[in-house]
Amino acid sequence: MSLKIATRDAYGEALLELGKRRKDVVVLDADLSGSTKTGKFAKAFPERFYNIGISEQDMIGTASGLSLTGKLPFASTFAVFETGRAWEQIRQTVCYSNLNVKLVATHSGITVGEDGASHQATEDVALMRVLPNMTIIVPSDGNETRQVINAIADYYGPVYVRLGRVKVPMVMPDEYQFKIGKAFTFHTGSNVNIIAMGIMVSTALEAADILKDEGIDAGVINISTVKPLDTETLLNIAKACRLIVTAEEHSTIGGLGSAVCEFLSENHPIQICRIGIRDAFGCSGKPEELLKLYCLTADDIVRTIKEALT
Repeated sequence: MSLKIATRDAYGEALLELGKRRKDVVVLDADLSGSTKTGKFAKAFPERFYNIGISEQDMIGTASGLSLTGKLPFASTFAVFETGRAWEQIRQTVCYSNLNVKLVATHSGITVGEDGASHQATEDVALMRVLPNMTIIVPSDGNETRQVINAIADYYGPVYVRLGRVKVPMVMPDEYQFKIGKAFTFHTGSNVNIIAMGIMVSTALEAADILKDEGIDAGVINISTVKPLDTETLLNIAKACRLIVTAEEHSTIGGLGSAVCEFLSENHPIQICRIGIRDAFGCSGKPEELLKLYCLTADDIVRTIKEALT
């Protein structure tokens, strides 16, 4: 896991390659193309790029209109603005009409750093998960991000892709092939299985290695598609262990942990611990400091598991 790349950088590269292959792809941005990395597409295809300005609601409306003309729109800005400022337009225009609009948001979670709470989306998955017709994907690394962009281009319907600002390790194996709605199991644990999304996948793998040295068999599962959940995999791993732990750089309310609890409580009740941001806003600080502050490190996962198994 030595090589690191930000998922937003992988998005910019994947979008550029997609634009070369498909002339129907158009890209919209809310005046943040340098940060979201859509600027690469804009430079190569200026006639297919639309800078809507700091007007996220208009961006969603424009993307919806373009989709109705047969275009394949990708609309990007920071996650807190895309899901917050434009939520009504996403609900009323994109999801209600089941339009083929791809919402790819960057700078999610608390690891945007010094920008602070106003720019830290810790509730975006919850806001999108409640919407009918919406598919939600949170890639774990750069390689998975590239595959996700290609996959959603071939999938009809609204999609929300959650990307980050910071560089993260490459964790997915070379032979991995992303499929919408399918989880990836690194290995299954007999004591505990850690279900993670996004940047927390690499953290979960680190925690599993620590636990192995202490004699605890911990599995790790990457749930990159948060909606629809891979319920078959969830059921199988729940039947194979004593404890489930979810890990997300998101609020524990309405995100991955909630989705897992909702399904397993109805289908296979089991002890579940949720690692995430507990009913709090973010704050300003360096990413690594904030991950420690909000108890989102490998040591935090290890401590939680050992306490639960005692």
